[in-house]
Amino acid sequence: MSVTLTQLSAMGTLHKHGPMSAGELANCERVQPPSMTKVLAMLEERGLVRRDAHPGDRRQAIMSITDAGIALLDSERRSRDAWLSQRLAQLTPDDRAALRNVVPVLDKLAAL
Repeated sequence: MSVTLTQLSAMGTLHKHGPMSAGELANCERVQPPSMTKVLAMLEERGLVRRDAHPGDRRQAIMSITDAGIALLDSERRSRDAWLSQRLAQLTPDDRAALRNVVPVLDKLAAL
């Protein structure tokens, strides 16, 4: 089952941060709410996320990732890890050492 990077990101956020409204998820993902609504509709149609009634406001829905969504995230992660491991193995020891030195800088960038 193929999904877009945007869909994977939305599922990853739900998995990491737990159930939330579409608006909250759009905010986390830094996209407009109508765009997130479309993403969630596709994911819900595939059974990767589910919609539950908001406990305090029945007009809203709370989205959460399903077991199938978690399984897909795990599969995608394993696939990316295998791809990266294969590519890293093709680098020279000096190239791998240079990458190790860059990782702290990338971590800083990711935290901004």
